[in-house]
Amino acid sequence: MKTIVVGGVAGGMSTAARLRRLDESAEIVVLERGPHVSYANCGLPYRVGGVIAEREALLPHSPASLSARLALDIRVRHEALAVDREARTLLVRDLTTGEEYEEGWDRLVLAPGARPVVPDVPGVERALTLRDVTDTDRVLERLGTGARTAVVIGGGFIGVETAENLRLRGLGVTLVELADRILPHLDPEMAVAPAAELARHGVVIRTGTKVVRVPPDAVETSDGERLPADLVLLAVGVRPEIDLARAAGLVIGPRGGIAVDERMRTSDPRILAVGDAAEKRDALSGEPVLIPLANLANRHGRLAADAILDRPVAARPCAGTSILRVLDLTVAACGWSETRLRAAGRPHRVIHTHPASHAGYYPGAEPMSLKLLVEPGSERILGAQAVGGEGVDKRIDVLATAMAAGLPAPRLADIELAYAPPYGAARDPITMLGHIAENLADGTARTVQWHEVDAAREAGATLVDVRTPAEYAAGALPGAVNIPVDELRERLGEVPPDSRVIVYCRVGARGHVAARILAGHGRDVRNLDGGLLTRRAGEAAGGGRRP
Repeated sequence: MKTIVVGGVAGGMSTAARLRRLDESAEIVVLERGPHVSYANCGLPYRVGGVIAEREALLPHSPASLSARLALDIRVRHEALAVDREARTLLVRDLTTGEEYEEGWDRLVLAPGARPVVPDVPGVERALTLRDVTDTDRVLERLGTGARTAVVIGGGFIGVETAENLRLRGLGVTLVELADRILPHLDPEMAVAPAAELARHGVVIRTGTKVVRVPPDAVETSDGERLPADLVLLAVGVRPEIDLARAAGLVIGPRGGIAVDERMRTSDPRILAVGDAAEKRDALSGEPVLIPLANLANRHGRLAADAILDRPVAARPCAGTSILRVLDLTVAACGWSETRLRAAGRPHRVIHTHPASHAGYYPGAEPMSLKLLVEPGSERILGAQAVGGEGVDKRIDVLATAMAAGLPAPRLADIELAYAPPYGAARDPITMLGHIAENLADGTARTVQWHEVDAAREAGATLVDVRTPAEYAAGALPGAVNIPVDELRERLGEVPPDSRVIVYCRVGARGHVAARILAGHGRDVRNLDGGLLTRRAGEAAGGGRRP
């Protein structure tokens, strides 16, 4: 059997390598339009910043080395032009010689990836993108000409990583994002910390701003600002490369990618599609979704090879688990955000916590913020977000695993996690999320969210700050009375018995104790979820507006 793979990066090369390992006799041809295969595209921003010093580090394999090890016919600088499904041929152009020829196939795998979105604004042709090693070469060449200022257009993953790395190079950097916050996949209160971290390191952020023109030395925005820009980098997203598939008459899905089934087969079962060009299935809704992540591309390439050989495989739904570094912070997420859940009208319960990375008494513990989204009733985990220093990656991986396994949120408390003071706490942040989820599920605890406090106060609720007098004096919510939790039992008479009570502390732990005391005395009480820390982040994000 002869298989042609169109695209030689994550998804395509994973397919070819797995197919060879399973079938030594298979004829496998890999066509790659660019000069490189299997390069580390996730490392491109760090090459720009000099964190990855050597270009060769992004190229762990050459076409020759892969061909030798895996007995593959790898043809770089070859572009697939057209698919003849009836004749089972592929029209190919050698981009070095200009020659065009036909190549026959028994199975065809489409892994062309995605291309950067380029907005239609005057002067945008001078802007650069960051999608492959050649793009990185162009950026470094521009930096070598003495660029001192840069504007990065787009505040998603690549935009934030590139802004960070250009700043590490010493450039004056402005990050422009059309949405009301950078990293829009995060909820507003969770996106505050990474924005503040960029600003702390000198990156200027302009959100809610559209680029309208790119003159030779600047970028002009919709609010009339002219931003100095020796270098302009576009990072406003990617679109699936579907031209070849569409021209072949294959079904394009509702999200604009190539439609595939659980075995990575397109509407023509002899043709498979993987990677950024192919749609995935969402873990919560089951609907098609685009998730341009390298780990999924690699996994689905492997499944495609198995499917070609009629092995029993099926792709799992995807939660879109992601992580990125923002200078001294780590930002991670999986599943749906609260913003997305609200937009879809899906019932959900929210939990915020602010634990330390390991035991507080052991030196070097770093703070983090965790957000868990749970489906009431089933207690299914719908999503999670984490922002902080050390330990964020570990927690998001546990939550993503629990979500994939269908573990109800209260059962997080039952996971036996490794513990020693340098690495965690006897009650790990994951365990604590489970305890809180259990308390909310059985009614032991009731909470109010940061964006619900103002309306509750206007409706007559009494706010009780249960922190110390010194903490209260340093800043409290308007109208709150201060009754420290350790004095609450003796001062119950100061809490009106006939109104709803909202208690709060810094992060929610003392508030929970206070709420249990008041509930034990018959009061209608709610604890401010995530405490004043979450409320302040919400205020910074949008003045009390909900996600």
